[in-house]
Amino acid sequence: MIVALMAGGLANFSLMYFVQPLLPLLVDVYGITPAESSLALSVTTATITVGLLMAGPLADRFGRVQVMRASLIASGLFGLAAAFAPSWAALLVLRGLLGITLAWFPAAALAYLREETPPGAHGRANAAYIAGTAVGGATGRLLPGPLAALGGWVATATTMSLITLAAGLALWLLLPPSATFQPRKAELREVLLGTITAPFDQVLAWLCLAGFTSMGAFVAVYNAAAFRLQAPPFELGHAAGWVYLAYPIGIAAPYVLRHLAERDGRGHTTALGAALLILGVAITSIPTLATMFGGLGLLTFAFLGVHSLLSGWVVDRAARHNLGNAQASSAYLLAYYLGSTVAGALATLTWQQVGWIGVETLTLSLSSATLAAVLLASHFDRNPKVSLGQQPTLL
Repeated sequence: MIVALMAGGLANFSLMYFVQPLLPLLVDVYGITPAESSLALSVTTATITVGLLMAGPLADRFGRVQVMRASLIASGLFGLAAAFAPSWAALLVLRGLLGITLAWFPAAALAYLREETPPGAHGRANAAYIAGTAVGGATGRLLPGPLAALGGWVATATTMSLITLAAGLALWLLLPPSATFQPRKAELREVLLGTITAPFDQVLAWLCLAGFTSMGAFVAVYNAAAFRLQAPPFELGHAAGWVYLAYPIGIAAPYVLRHLAERDGRGHTTALGAALLILGVAITSIPTLATMFGGLGLLTFAFLGVHSLLSGWVVDRAARHNLGNAQASSAYLLAYYLGSTVAGALATLTWQQVGWIGVETLTLSLSSATLAAVLLASHFDRNPKVSLGQQPTLL
């Protein structure tokens, strides 16, 4: 069961993010500007917000396993179609549809884990699934560079889509059916209302803002880095993809910061992570390959740790104040993906118009806003030392 979910999480997130290191290649293939190229990722993260609203009602109506299967197979097929898209507009439409179906998998997977694993095994099961999603994020950034050097855009997109289809087949064969699931009708209106009203809680509002700004800073740096590493003084060409080896540095961050939070309190530890986010962005301003690699590694470590703590904090706050766990999580994830969509597109536009100094200004502002939002959330939350509960998925 865990192996199948890990494979699904890996394929899901690698298909989402594999376009990020290929943005310069898309400029050449489709004759677009750097600012336009970022839409290949931004349109996906934008439509993920739609898919997240659909995921809960679908999983409640048709079952967790069925929704996970449908997510991977539909996403793989949309990915294959996108590989052969005849125009930039067609590619964006297909990447948008891809975002909707990709969103179904993590929502259904986490519900399945809660229901099908014994209470004492929840932590280990969630940690294994998180590892799969984190490795998927790393794979989606590392594998495309060498593939593109060998076969270009079509070969790369086809390979990543086939990996997702293979994971869907593995899930079909290996994942046992739900033993405890009971179908129920979930109204989309109720989901929307709960999601919209959740941020009216002051602490949740600051936590959602921190999710928006931290994800925005993270995606903005990685989007623009793909172009910076192909420009002077680096001029790495397809080898620029190897700098994404910095990404795996962050995989251990949720476990490290969770341990610190249990000892020192969640508010202090999340603020520390936000401060490291600022430092990571600042280090990338030094124009050497070593500092670029080190800055990206620290940025990734800080972001994955902060996101892990923030999303757990959201669920805990909602539970303590009867605000609705699912709705609060949805509100946080909507803010999180909105940050990716807006800042990711803005970063490449800023790079095109101003250069790296503009990207630095944008991302330092976002990461500083993250620290401020975390400090305010900690100030207004009257129960800073609480159980951290289950770890969320890392997108």
